[in-house]
Amino acid sequence: MRLAILLAFVSILATSASGLAADGLPFTRVEDVIYGRKDGTALTLDVFRPNKSANGAAIILVVSGGFYSSHEAINPAFAIPFVNRGYTVFAVVHGSQPRFTIPEIIKDVKRAVRFIRHHAKDYAIEPDRIGITGASAGGQLSLMIGTAGEPGKSDAKDPVDRESSRVRAVACFFPPTDMLNYGAAGRELILAKDHGKPFRPAYDFHELDKESNLWTTITDPARLREIAREISPISHVSPDDAPTLIIHGDADKLVPLQQSEVMVAKLKEAGVEAKLIVKPGAGHGWLTMAVDTNTLADWFDAHLKTGHGTAK
Repeated sequence: MRLAILLAFVSILATSASGLAADGLPFTRVEDVIYGRKDGTALTLDVFRPNKSANGAAIILVVSGGFYSSHEAINPAFAIPFVNRGYTVFAVVHGSQPRFTIPEIIKDVKRAVRFIRHHAKDYAIEPDRIGITGASAGGQLSLMIGTAGEPGKSDAKDPVDRESSRVRAVACFFPPTDMLNYGAAGRELILAKDHGKPFRPAYDFHELDKESNLWTTITDPARLREIAREISPISHVSPDDAPTLIIHGDADKLVPLQQSEVMVAKLKEAGVEAKLIVKPGAGHGWLTMAVDTNTLADWFDAHLKTGHGTAK
């Protein structure tokens, strides 16, 4: 979503959520924990640990709007509904556009899941009780983890990479899900210019040319469709995916409601528990989203219980 919409969304959460008085915060916050490194830079997350009644489960909050991510975009208000129920919240900042594209960003989020699982004991959480959430691009990335999370590599040099990047539950807001059928069957968004200007860098796919040793933009339609399929959660649906809840407004002009409808239908077809809550008259964000975040928390309460299953 546009940066202005993202900032408005953050403002809504900050003013609507309870428990934000400076002298009564319900969490202890640890900032800028390094969960990985790439291209000479550190990938970081913030940890919000409940001050009391921790339930041993974790929620990953993907900090992403239009695939833009930064430490400054982390707002404690989004963690409050989860912390109040005892969840330890990990606000993950990924490699951001315009520098990084979506395939690279997906790898970052998978790395974050592996890091959190590897350090479960350090944060007093259970490694198989992890959920993930986000809105818009953050929702798409959450669904990519829910559908395309992977087992660890047993022979990896880095012990973090030996961990699984799967989660047990997903709950998110208005996510893009299918770049090859966006808003209608057959409507493809495979070129960077098919997207609004604020989002184009995230879709500016490129590769290193072996002969020239220079980065070149990928222009082959078949290859672009392949990448579009790879970054579309709907393409990865299988029976062992995480139970998924999506909340989406039926007046959303940026991410069509159809994106959530087809995703939930595909999950149900595969036998995965999935639910879509439609907000009548709501666009890409609405004033009562803080209240609806509690609905996401209800979903996690139901699916992250001890003994309810494991993230495979």
